[in-house]
Amino acid sequence: MRHVRRVLALVLSTVTMSGAFVVALASPSQAAVSCSGTVTYSESYGPGELTIFYNTSNGGTNSACFYHKGAAYGVAAPTYVRAYRCTQQSGEGQPCTVAASSSEDFGNYAYYAGPRGVTGTANYCVAAVGYIDWQGYRYTISSGRQGC
Repeated sequence: MRHVRRVLALVLSTVTMSGAFVVALASPSQAAVSCSGTVTYSESYGPGELTIFYNTSNGGTNSACFYHKGAAYGVAAPTYVRAYRCTQQSGEGQPCTVAASSSEDFGNYAYYAGPRGVTGTANYCVAAVGYIDWQGYRYTISSGRQGC
């Protein structure tokens, strides 16, 4: 019985320590890209809303999140978001020539996809695309150039 307790204690301490290590590794990335900051763009379409945020870290960081709204809020559905830094420095709403891209976030989410972000955006336009597949229809929002 003592041996079982020792093994359990060792396993629990290892799991606890590795969990703390994983959280510590994830924290800096989460601090740099989040669904918070100054809102520079927000557009709703059907059961979804695409929002772009800005903060001054890392030479300007823009993050995008795609939120579920209305009847879709709290209901798992395929949801996607991706952010881009454009080569352009002006021309809000126009198409973006992509200089850098975030990774995509796609999954069966109940509340939102994201955050996904790009850095070095202080003097450049950004763009984002997101969608939700809801009741047999894909609701897509493309921001065009923003934050120029």
